[in-house]
Amino acid sequence: MRREIVVGTRESRLALWQANWVVENLKEANPAYHFRIVGMRTQGDNILDVALAKIGDKGIFTKELELAMLRGDIDLAVHSMKDLPTELPEGLCVGAVCCREYPGDVLITKYGKSLDALPRGALIGTSSLRRCAQLLGYRSDLKMVDLRGNINTRLRKLDEDGLDATVLAYAGVKRMGWENRITQMIPFDICLPAVGQGSIGVEVRRDSEEVLRLVSRIDHTESRCAIQAERALLKKLEGGCQVPVGALGTVDNSRLMLEGLVARLDGKQVVRSSMAGGMGEAEKLGERLAEKLLEMGAGDILQEMRQEKRIYE
Repeated sequence: MRREIVVGTRESRLALWQANWVVENLKEANPAYHFRIVGMRTQGDNILDVALAKIGDKGIFTKELELAMLRGDIDLAVHSMKDLPTELPEGLCVGAVCCREYPGDVLITKYGKSLDALPRGALIGTSSLRRCAQLLGYRSDLKMVDLRGNINTRLRKLDEDGLDATVLAYAGVKRMGWENRITQMIPFDICLPAVGQGSIGVEVRRDSEEVLRLVSRIDHTESRCAIQAERALLKKLEGGCQVPVGALGTVDNSRLMLEGLVARLDGKQVVRSSMAGGMGEAEKLGERLAEKLLEMGAGDILQEMRQEKRIYE
């Protein structure tokens, strides 16, 4: 009888798509095992009428899965890497960072208009402080409206609630088969993605050597290095609160390039820089770029946000 591995995931359509994708790849790499998916609701799934910036987003999409793993109810958990906090509970680790999809954001509008062609004062639906800050930095006349829910819900609200546009991650839109709705791929010089965006992560217990070995077979080295650098940057900057941070790591011929930014919520100040190094120094590269951003003024932005308590306690 084949050994069963229990895979935990959120219950949203996108999360289940990602869990099934992981399981199919694990089956191919580990044919001697049977994999069973278990869906769970997280805090983030249960609280949909409050902006993420008000409730905080540290682990609200991952905590329940992590507790189940620590109890031994599941053997591993599948997450969007952008949902995974930079500090994991003791005893857990990222066993695999899967090959990254295009990490950028996309604009979806009712009338097929690009970001530049939207009318003055256009209403943009998004719950992301990172997107709000960067889009306002590009066009200060835009009006940001909090919009939460899964992709289908957001597209329905776009069609029904009088919004002009919404901004989503390309990876999720593609995985859910909504590519035909994309109006514009937003350039990285306008909007850097969230840390880890576009990649699926597999979290496991550190002491589970068997499961670590199984999931290591779907780990993608270049994606792991790029995202490791991004996560190190975020960890250095975060300081215990949610902040509008964008980052993008890319690997070319074993050379790791990292871009990062910190922005004021109103978009009136954006601190942005980049740095390059070897793949083997991903974490140090992220920390060094964070230090550079702090020296360039990001520290003042973060201090101002904390003093004004504009994020969450």
